[in-house]
Amino acid sequence: MRAFEKTITVIPEDLDDLNHVNNVRFVQWIQDVSKEHWQKVATPVMQKDVVWVVMNHNITYKNAAKLDDVVRIRTHIAQSRGATSVRAVEMYNDKTNELLLRSTTEWCLLNGITLRPMRISQDIIQLFSE
Repeated sequence: MRAFEKTITVIPEDLDDLNHVNNVRFVQWIQDVSKEHWQKVATPVMQKDVVWVVMNHNITYKNAAKLDDVVRIRTHIAQSRGATSVRAVEMYNDKTNELLLRSTTEWCLLNGITLRPMRISQDIIQLFSE
């Protein structure tokens, strides 16, 4: 599947009481990179006609990220079926290549007007295929 990648440098606002990136911040980054990937590949009409909503996050934290670390975030669509899509996200320390977390998120595609689930079209599936 076609992947999307970006980097983020950890700033003081990202840290928890242990001076590690807060778990809630990691969840925000998962959602942000997912949205950015969609916005990069989807046409303006697609972006207007449909809405993606989260059904489930599954996150395995492996290592901590600290102030000034550069976090490399990589995402791709692992599976699509019916109205749902599973997106995988991995985050790495960009300098050491150490895995920080691995996650999967189940998203549901909604009609942008009715907000009812709708089958993922072949056009959308092809956006994320190589």
